[in-house]
Amino acid sequence: MNSIIYRITGLMFLAVAMTVFSLIYLANMQMTGLFQEYVTVQQVEMHRHMSAGSEGQSVMMGNLEQNFLTSVHQSLIWVGVALLVAGLGASYVLALSITTPLRKLSAAALEIERGNFAQKVPVPSTDEVGRLAVVFNSMAETLDNNSKLRQQFQANIAHELRTPLAVIQGHLEGMIDGIIEPNRKQLTSLHEEAIRLSRLIKDLKDLSLAEVRQLSLEVTELSVNQTVEQAVYMLKPLADDKGVTIERNLLPGLPPIMADADRICQIFYNLITNAIRYTAAGGQVTIATAQIRLEEQNWVRVTVADNGQGIDSTDLPHLFDHFYRGDKSRDRKSGGTGLGLAIVKQLAEIHGGKVQAESTVGRGSVFSVLLPVQTLRKDNYKAATF
Repeated sequence: MNSIIYRITGLMFLAVAMTVFSLIYLANMQMTGLFQEYVTVQQVEMHRHMSAGSEGQSVMMGNLEQNFLTSVHQSLIWVGVALLVAGLGASYVLALSITTPLRKLSAAALEIERGNFAQKVPVPSTDEVGRLAVVFNSMAETLDNNSKLRQQFQANIAHELRTPLAVIQGHLEGMIDGIIEPNRKQLTSLHEEAIRLSRLIKDLKDLSLAEVRQLSLEVTELSVNQTVEQAVYMLKPLADDKGVTIERNLLPGLPPIMADADRICQIFYNLITNAIRYTAAGGQVTIATAQIRLEEQNWVRVTVADNGQGIDSTDLPHLFDHFYRGDKSRDRKSGGTGLGLAIVKQLAEIHGGKVQAESTVGRGSVFSVLLPVQTLRKDNYKAATF
């Protein structure tokens, strides 16, 4: 009896029953009184010309009058029963219209609990139940996407870890068996693979800590232009090797921000590296800084633009996902691990900023980082974590 369908039906039926009983009772009382008054008037008119002795006789209703009243009462009772049945049916139908979508939602939620995230429920209306169904479908789609991303994430981790480990293991086994002669070149190659593996593990750790706002920050007042110059200086050899020109349009007098210098430098490093990687030889990467006013807040905006191959519109919404790359072959010659932009997004957000991306296939891409100006005080970082 705890089912909502029984409660709604019971409440509706109780309301209908009280209304019907009240109407029948009042109708019977009114009918009896009015009909008796009518009979009295008729009898008075009938006996007006009779003898005076008959005036004291009591007014009595005959069999016909009694039969008429009885038939009226019975008709009212039958009408009341019919109304009760109709009210019960209408209440049940109304309860079903509310509870049926809820039962489907419950069944779909149970499937989600079992791990079957590809669940959809029909949207029966635009009322509260319909809006609940829309929210549920959106939640189920998000869970399904997250589940697929998690599976892809695990597969990508296995892929990225397996490659350097396999290289290191193969070379070491060859050296142990005497097939490969240990020399400086071989040892340097193994050292590079170990460094790449260590960098990947560090990136994974930083990303996971940033997502739960537990990444340690050393907040100081820093100049964004100087940090950009530092990142460009570190990456100029990479750009020169590929034949890519780096242009800088830095706004003089840019206000300082409160942030972790190393983390902000990592943001610019990842964005510039990404731009160089996807720009062909002879291309250009342009870094610009500006101060803007947005949402009643002053921001420092840093844009990294390239004239490379651009990004397809289907890939654009997923750029900041873990391990996501437009090149599904995951060839190392065409890109890195796919963690760089995900780290950029998380690092920007823990500083109260945001990151945006625009791109046109064949014309290049523009990545923008917005960092708040003087809204983050050093006192706010006493715990040194976010």
